[in-house]
Amino acid sequence: MSFLSEISFRRGLGLLLVVLSLLLGGTWLTISLTIDHLLNQSAMATARDWATFLAANVTDFDEIAAGEQPSAASLAFFQATRQAGQVFRYVIFNSEGYSQLVSDRNGISLVNLSSFSATAARAAVTGLPIIDARTATAGGLPAYYAEAYIPVVVKGKPVATVAAFVDQSKQRNEFYRNFVMAAAVLCLLTALSFGVPAIAWYRRTREKQRADRRIRYLAQHDALTGLINRASMLEKLERALATLPLRGSGLAVHFIDIDRFKEVNDTLGHDGGDFLLKTVAERLVAVSRFDDLVARLGGDEFVAIQRDVRDKPEVEAFASRLAAAVSTPVRFKEQEIVTTCSIGIAMAPSDGTEPERLLKSADLALYRAKSDGRNCNRFFVPEMDATLLERLKLERIVREAVKNDRFELHYQPVFEVANHRLIGFEALIRLPAPDGTLIPPMTFIPVAEEIRLIDKIGAWVLREACRIAATWPEHLTVAVNLSPTQFESWSISQVVAEALEQAGLAPHRLELEITETLLLRNSETVVDELNRLRAMGVAIVMDDFGTGYSSLSYLWRFPFSKIKIDRSFVQGFSDAGRNAETVVKTIVALGRELHMQVTVEGVETASQARAIERTDPDQVQGFFFGRPMPQSEIAAVLLKDFQDPARWRRPAGADRSEVGTAKRAAGT
Repeated sequence: MSFLSEISFRRGLGLLLVVLSLLLGGTWLTISLTIDHLLNQSAMATARDWATFLAANVTDFDEIAAGEQPSAASLAFFQATRQAGQVFRYVIFNSEGYSQLVSDRNGISLVNLSSFSATAARAAVTGLPIIDARTATAGGLPAYYAEAYIPVVVKGKPVATVAAFVDQSKQRNEFYRNFVMAAAVLCLLTALSFGVPAIAWYRRTREKQRADRRIRYLAQHDALTGLINRASMLEKLERALATLPLRGSGLAVHFIDIDRFKEVNDTLGHDGGDFLLKTVAERLVAVSRFDDLVARLGGDEFVAIQRDVRDKPEVEAFASRLAAAVSTPVRFKEQEIVTTCSIGIAMAPSDGTEPERLLKSADLALYRAKSDGRNCNRFFVPEMDATLLERLKLERIVREAVKNDRFELHYQPVFEVANHRLIGFEALIRLPAPDGTLIPPMTFIPVAEEIRLIDKIGAWVLREACRIAATWPEHLTVAVNLSPTQFESWSISQVVAEALEQAGLAPHRLELEITETLLLRNSETVVDELNRLRAMGVAIVMDDFGTGYSSLSYLWRFPFSKIKIDRSFVQGFSDAGRNAETVVKTIVALGRELHMQVTVEGVETASQARAIERTDPDQVQGFFFGRPMPQSEIAAVLLKDFQDPARWRRPAGADRSEVGTAKRAAGT
């Protein structure tokens, strides 16, 4: 809560309490005044009734007023009223206001020494009763009593005044007891009527303030790690850059990316990934100084801002501490997570004086660190800007190609070794550059994956390859490469089914090539998708076998239709002698035992072709047999294969240099 909001809230709460206090006090005062008024009215009415009652029942007022002894009947009446207890005194005054007879708790007697009462005299003169309620101020009197002066008129002439004094203490106590109960109930109801809404308002206000604080916190911090977020980091970085001239020092921006973080999510789930991110955040803060800043930009990307740096070695030492903190093993549910990080570093003011410029420079340096094999740090150099421009240009070309279907498919023939005949083509995507050259897949496919357009590109390739293959002779197949990313964003089996249906292509004529990168994830979703594709009749091919981990367990955990031996083995025939040939023979024999076809790719020379023929694979592919070609050239290949099925045996004159020239011309 901000300071002004807190003040406003406290003022509102204080005003509410004042209003509630005034309301309760006013309620109490109103009831008190009402009770006093009613009590006075009741007391005076009682006194008047008794005085009137006395005046009506005593018949010898003239004699008593003249100082004579009251009659026996009057004495008996006075005696009876004394027994009533409520009337504690009677006084009979003559018409001039002097007392003549007093009846009280001590007895009934004529007054030897009269006392004058102005009230009694006034009642006699006016002929009107005078009634009042009083609180005792002298001893011997009740705490609260009422007195009534009633004139006695005989034949139109006032002859005496009767005064009755009634004890109302008990009644007043009962009145006040009832008053207190009634007032307490009323005040309670009032408090509830206004207090419940007030409490609700207080709680609602507090909840709103907590929600506002939470919103402000989330607007400036990462919800998972508690670190500041990108917006807050840029704001603080801008302030730090503004003070650099005053400090006389520099600062460094360390852009940190956890290497292969996705594999942690795939193997341990998002709980494991979140745990790793929180642990990394805590460690980065722990190795930073008090003035340094650590932020999370999202995903597995962090930024550490190192202040008051003097030279590059100091920055490099800090980067090493950050890397060491990240690479320390993490325990999660009895499993140990071992990870590394790549760090890109930009320094101010040499690499920029604006927050976005510095962050972009650090990002470019990070990109170089990842390109150099990860688990390292790289400093920004101006040449990286050119790399960024090329990257942005390539992204723009890829986006426009996706939007306007500007990709092309080239088809590389695949031959059967036993019968020396063409059995199909592998569809290879190409991207035309603005200058008319072709951008190879290894250049733009990683970019398409990073900008999340590979799913659209992959769907287009499947549709186009199936459409073209449907025009070929029915014994020819078409192979399409699938990216592991395509298994993340949508159901690949559904897309394949739609492509086959639209083209009218039989499922057994389509081969889908995957790499072990996809199988490393070992997720149920991937396996389920592959099983659905197999159930449709589509062939699943293990591509680039022999590279990476190449675990043999892949071959028995999933029944592939075919395995393709990587081109590196063929190139090793001349480098490693017969060792490479022996390995290829072993893989071919293994494939036969597992009822899988074996294709050798990357055959580029006649000597390689002869050596490959000795290993007896099922199929071969490479520049020696045919380079990737556009759709328009396929018809000539089909015709030539029909006329001369043994034409794939080229003379030995085609050497590596010729093939290399053809490779460069094809853009692969």
